[in-house]
Amino acid sequence: MYKNFTAIDQHTTHEKEIIELRLQDTNGIENFVKNFAKSYYTWNNSKEAIEARTQAINGYLTKELQDLNVDTIRTDIPTSSTVTDVIVWNIEQSGTDTFSATYEVDQQIKEGEQTTAIKATYTVKVHVDADGDMVIVQNPTLAPAIEKSDYEPKTPEADASVDADTVNDATSFLETFFKLYPTATEKELAYYVSGNVLEPIGRDYFYSELVNPIFIKDGDNVKVKVAVKFLDNQTKATQVSQYELVLHKDSNWKIVG
Repeated sequence: MYKNFTAIDQHTTHEKEIIELRLQDTNGIENFVKNFAKSYYTWNNSKEAIEARTQAINGYLTKELQDLNVDTIRTDIPTSSTVTDVIVWNIEQSGTDTFSATYEVDQQIKEGEQTTAIKATYTVKVHVDADGDMVIVQNPTLAPAIEKSDYEPKTPEADASVDADTVNDATSFLETFFKLYPTATEKELAYYVSGNVLEPIGRDYFYSELVNPIFIKDGDNVKVKVAVKFLDNQTKATQVSQYELVLHKDSNWKIVG
């Protein structure tokens, strides 16, 4: 039995090492692709700038792709480009040592006196050697943009079995708690919270209001889903935090989950 448990433990450790290594590889690929994109999508039409761009992107590309990209930016084009942001949306393994990276580039394109902001999404493929060296093996290829999902979570409905007195009592408790919470110490929180359900945040926030609290009966407890508005005294902006809490009342209300 001991040997079996030892084998399982070693296997688990080995899997963890592989996962951690792969995560590091992915982080490296993300940085590699970002740095490449900043060079690839930045240009102006002077001979010196084009030569500097070519030298920069050749540091990321195979010889085949270096040749493919000759004359993609020429001195006779009327535009210049500045990269304002690069977002790597996804990296997935597409072969033993090859990864496909999907990224979005935001550019400012200047033509004459007119400047236009554009964005587009591309994929590249990156080969990674055993020692971690990388090279791009597929040229930037247009990809579908990452769009906002239409998903909307189902809004829970208030539980009619939670009577009005309980709702009022629990609401009063939550208002008192959230007035204290932003600056509360661990010792002060212990009066309102069981264990480490909510940790101290130590922020200069001023409580404003609860927004649409929904209470649902859960055995001897009451679950509540609520948004809480705070005023950030440093930025003067309103900060809205969302909570899903479990409340329990003995002599006093307490947040238990």
